[in-house]
Amino acid sequence: MLIPTDTKFQDASASTVTDMLREDHKKVKGLFEKFEQADDATAKQRIVETALAELEVHAKLEEELIYPAIRAEIGDEDLMDEALEEHHVVHGLLGELKKMKPSDERYDAKFTVLAENVRHHIKEEESEMFPKAEDCEIDWEALCSQVVKRKEQLLAKGSATSKHSPDRASKKK
Repeated sequence: MLIPTDTKFQDASASTVTDMLREDHKKVKGLFEKFEQADDATAKQRIVETALAELEVHAKLEEELIYPAIRAEIGDEDLMDEALEEHHVVHGLLGELKKMKPSDERYDAKFTVLAENVRHHIKEEESEMFPKAEDCEIDWEALCSQVVKRKEQLLAKGSATSKHSPDRASKKK
């Protein structure tokens, strides 16, 4: 039996994880563009709600699984710390946006600032972190499996909570 000794086998698994993240990035950047083109407050609200849900799942995956695996091998503490600080800023904006209505004075501005922060974060991840991480000796196959499983859990939890969201309860009054 032949066991692969070159890095192609490792690269395939590494790119699976980073490709999943890149797909998430592409999705939220598309939502940001839709928001910028939307005229209707209801459409904007739907876009914001979708973007917030996507960003929360993505951030949890990075913070709980992906960043710890990368940090252990990448040898760039500053890059990893900066990424977490960027997440911290995004979490603050997410929390504020959740409490707002599209009619609030700075709703559009706050979402625009969120989009700018996330776009900056994506650029750094894709140009700096991912290339460095893909060269590391990480158990990409195990990480990929963990990420897929956790994402399924988070998405299932999200769809369950959206059925019982506070908005629905308040509309019944």
